[in-house]
Amino acid sequence: MLRRVGKSVLIVVVLALVALFAANTWRQRERVSQQELITHAQAYDARIVRDSWGVPHIFGTRDADVAFGFAYAHAEDDYATIQDVAIAVRGHLAAVRGPDAAPGDYLVNLLHIWDDVDARYTSDIPADARAVMDAYADGLNLYAARHPDQVVPGVLPYTGRDVAAGFLFKLPFFYGFDRTLKQIFSGKSELPRTPTGSNGAAVAPSRSNDGATRLLVNSHQPYTGPVAWYEAVLQSGEGWHVAGGFFPGAPFMLHGHNEHLGWANTVNAPDLVDVFKLTVNPDNANQYRLDGQWRDFDKTTAWLWVKLWGPLVVPIPKTVWHSAHGPVLRTDHGDFALRYAGMDEVRAGLQVYRLNKAHSLEEWKAAMALQAVPSLNYIYADEKGNIGYLYNGLFAQRPAGFEKLPLLAGDRSDLIWHGYLPLERAPQLWNPPSGLVFNSNCTPYHASEAADNLKPEDFPKSMGIQTNMTNRARRFEETFGQDRAISAESFRRYKYDLMYSADSALYAVVRQMLALPANNDAELQAAQAQLQQWNRSTDMHNRSAALALLAAVPVVRAHDEGTPAPELRTALLDAAHSLQQHFHRLDPEWGEVNRIVRGKADLAIDGAHDTLRAVWGEAQADGHLHGVAGDTLIMFVEWDKQGRLSSESIHQFGSATLDAASPHYADQLPLFVAMQTKPVWFTEQQLAGHIEREYRVGKNADLQRQ
Repeated sequence: MLRRVGKSVLIVVVLALVALFAANTWRQRERVSQQELITHAQAYDARIVRDSWGVPHIFGTRDADVAFGFAYAHAEDDYATIQDVAIAVRGHLAAVRGPDAAPGDYLVNLLHIWDDVDARYTSDIPADARAVMDAYADGLNLYAARHPDQVVPGVLPYTGRDVAAGFLFKLPFFYGFDRTLKQIFSGKSELPRTPTGSNGAAVAPSRSNDGATRLLVNSHQPYTGPVAWYEAVLQSGEGWHVAGGFFPGAPFMLHGHNEHLGWANTVNAPDLVDVFKLTVNPDNANQYRLDGQWRDFDKTTAWLWVKLWGPLVVPIPKTVWHSAHGPVLRTDHGDFALRYAGMDEVRAGLQVYRLNKAHSLEEWKAAMALQAVPSLNYIYADEKGNIGYLYNGLFAQRPAGFEKLPLLAGDRSDLIWHGYLPLERAPQLWNPPSGLVFNSNCTPYHASEAADNLKPEDFPKSMGIQTNMTNRARRFEETFGQDRAISAESFRRYKYDLMYSADSALYAVVRQMLALPANNDAELQAAQAQLQQWNRSTDMHNRSAALALLAAVPVVRAHDEGTPAPELRTALLDAAHSLQQHFHRLDPEWGEVNRIVRGKADLAIDGAHDTLRAVWGEAQADGHLHGVAGDTLIMFVEWDKQGRLSSESIHQFGSATLDAASPHYADQLPLFVAMQTKPVWFTEQQLAGHIEREYRVGKNADLQRQ
């Protein structure tokens, strides 16, 4: 008995020593000296100017200088998020967050993110783009070296490959790759896609009342986190001059404008993932059938570093499987291989960089022709009055007669595609006679006036093009689409539209609730009487919106997500009970329920789920909704009749993403709630007189100061 106890104790001690050794090994990896990083920064020279809103304007002789300075400025405002992005993209998040993060780390290994980046970074990405990515990493390294207390052990140094890996890993999730994974693990072959938000619109001179070209940049993102917008203006002596939105971990403006042109992105949802059902050899689980023969899986081991408790980080081996199709998921209900748009493509950052520096429609199209960004809608406008809409996607080249099914036969090599259709085959609309293009995450077949719209019969079903409509798209048609001479004022008013269309899915649910037989149910009668008064508006003073939205939104979202929807009567009465419990009435003003909270600020806000003024609220225990996503960075861009640029913007909070003590933590929030904007001081001349502080980083700076 004592011998067995002693043996058990010995095993525990050995395991603890192994764990401690592993933890120490993890913390020693990639060790780099602080002084080395500071010295390396002297290869750059950047000037950072913070305007009166705290927005950074970065100036430098070279593009690399600007990228270096931008990284430093962004890190001042949001270093922890940038660091988290890098750790996640490296597949090391479980070492910091624990076992719950391990599936994401496994996915990084399954998709061969770093195998691809290490193999192709130098060969596929030209030297000028690599220099910008490397410089951005060096700017992060300088910030980290000066603020070691903020740095997770083992994370340094950052490299340009982190930037490339970030694009490679994250972009497929914008077209729904994660939902495909959930389908496979749930055992369901087909689930509807969840609508996501974003608006974009462009108006040509022929459609404006004053001959101006107008562009709306209005992506809907989470308010905080790895894909929350950060605003900046960059200007180099090599012609890189942009203003717009950036994500943590990337040096390139993702949408916004330069002097000559601009674009807005919205998420699209083409079916860009093929799922193959594999037949596994019953006598050898390491083989699958292809063209009548058994083939060996490509089998490797991924070591996941997982934090258990305290400082203990242990390496856990997990097998990674691949077939000729791509990555393989082995589940309790079968083995499935994936082939998806953008796999192995490391040039997405390069493409965005080329878009940033394009000076004409021709140059912009040439950048898009790189076909390294696998999805997204683009709404384009420029100083020459050109406008356009592109339903961008890497659409697989299919064999003749191909039928896109939820599950494809995994034993046929002829179904494994090896290239993409050229860009000109994607749905797109350039300079339509109506002078109007728009998108709100809907089908590309509703992108302008009816006479100009693309026709479904012109595109094969095998391209997997979505056919859905959103309320926002319907309201675009009912506002922008009905105005033949759009002024700057009406352009803004339409963007902030608060209405649901009478043809919207949400209002259809409301009508069904009104048609429920009430019989002698006094509660249902009262709820229906209040619901009957709703005029489909989400203005903050509306006294019927709260009941309508609390009742109908859960039903609509369940339908969108392919999950069981609450019964209509139950949904309406649950909403009524919640309002009575928390607000002691059926008809509180919508703004009393719908809030946006930042620090000590707690404000009423107009808008709702899938309105053009988009506010996605999360229910709180006290009955309120707190906005967590939707409208974030908004830009109104205009070139007048002479081609002169002006733009205005607003951010939901401010430039100081994480510093609650900063005056810029929430200084834009009042304007945001009031649906107002601030100037974008695009040129150095415009910036003069609006400077809060100015400093340098790099070789001409006091390296110990900032």
